Amino acid sequence: MKVRVDEDRCAGHGMCLTLCPDVFEMTDDGWAVADPEEVPAELESAARDAVANCPERAIIEID
Repeated sequence: MKVRVDEDRCAGHGMCLTLCPDVFEMTDDGWAVADPEEVPAELESAARDAVANCPERAIIEID
């Protein structure tokens, strides 16, 4: 599983960071990024929670 944050849609709520801090981080400008883009198998459930709970629907899951 891979994820990507659409920088044009991200509003910096930080919900993804709260739900899956091992995959998402905030830039100095306050926007979320996925690091690493390739989600380790043990973090896939938490990453999917972040995708589902993003208020701006800015996180895209890539198969």
